[in-house]
Amino acid sequence: MSEIKIPELAESITEGTIAQWLKQPGETIAKGDYILELETDKVNVEIISEYDGVLQEKLKEEGDTVNVGETVAIVGEGSQSSTPSPSESGQSESKEVSEEKSEPTPAASSDVIASPAARKYAREHGIDLNQVASADPLGRVRKQDVSNYEPVKQAPAAKPAPAATPAVQQPTISDSKPVERIKMSRRRQTIAKRLVEVQHTAAMLTTFNEIDMTAIMNLRKKRKDDFLKQYDVKLGFMSFFTKAVVGALKAYPLLNAEIDGDEIVKKNFYDIGVAVSTDGGLVVPVVRDADRLNFAEIEKGIGDLAKKARDSKLTLADMQGGTFTITNGGTFGSLLSTPILNAPQVGILGMHSIQNRPVAIDNETIENRPMMYIALSYDHRIVDGKEAVGFLVKVKQLLEDPEKLLLEG
Repeated sequence: MSEIKIPELAESITEGTIAQWLKQPGETIAKGDYILELETDKVNVEIISEYDGVLQEKLKEEGDTVNVGETVAIVGEGSQSSTPSPSESGQSESKEVSEEKSEPTPAASSDVIASPAARKYAREHGIDLNQVASADPLGRVRKQDVSNYEPVKQAPAAKPAPAATPAVQQPTISDSKPVERIKMSRRRQTIAKRLVEVQHTAAMLTTFNEIDMTAIMNLRKKRKDDFLKQYDVKLGFMSFFTKAVVGALKAYPLLNAEIDGDEIVKKNFYDIGVAVSTDGGLVVPVVRDADRLNFAEIEKGIGDLAKKARDSKLTLADMQGGTFTITNGGTFGSLLSTPILNAPQVGILGMHSIQNRPVAIDNETIENRPMMYIALSYDHRIVDGKEAVGFLVKVKQLLEDPEKLLLEG
């Protein structure tokens, strides 16, 4: 008999939520096989078996929170078709009797086809699965079916009503209006918690500027075909912005710092986080040593990280240690926004949609130019307004003059 335990993941991660069991009791497994998928605050991790044998028992169900080092399954010797010995059979029967005595709720019925989450919810709320109607065409009871179940009221057996709570704490929802309750994923809960923490702990301000994208767009149009042939990657806008940010950080190093107690930690390296939207929420993988990379290497790096993010293949190493973040709301049509800091970083640059707008070239000439608003949110505790505005002006100057960008970025 061997135990499957949650391994050490990273220093900052102590627990996770079982997102999915990849093996079921009775299945033969080999050392190195994936047993379950664990959702943590940052990434999803597939837990492997360190043993050969048969998965005999799951100690936790999908949706359960588990700690690092906690045993979640038992692996025994044998194969899927092995028959338990008389002694094992006796132990099993004894265990079943014990469980029946300790858990006499009606939810323990085993003749109902139900998901593990549905059984767990029914157990916790004392609901008889035989009484729950399934919306599944195949008749499988799911958690939503159980949570929507309304038992027939019986005077003697009814539980006492919970103590009344103030009306302000309860949302007013009409019984006749359709609603859907969706449990927040662990990652979404973490994102929400950290964003609120930043609002409470940082003195966050945002300053704005706009960029004439004419020079960059002309350069991309002129060079994009040769660039693609030579490097096998498209020349996008992110490489230009990454290089411009690096150049501006070199000129204004406090935006590449963080606060540690009563000290300011200036970072003499440039690991740039790039925000990527996924179905599970926003993640920020990091392009390492962006100051040492050329345009093609930056484009490839961002492309690879974005693909890993959308395929849920990011590792903790991919997302740790960034010094500054770039987020591009323009891909979704945003014209202007105030991005929130990615703590403990003290600066984040927001890109937005490119729109043709009339621009005064001189006192007599007005032209339609492709313009983009950019926003810098910064921590006013260590970055003053003069530095923040100077940083954004530097980014503007570098992007509007790509030759200078090549020299200083």
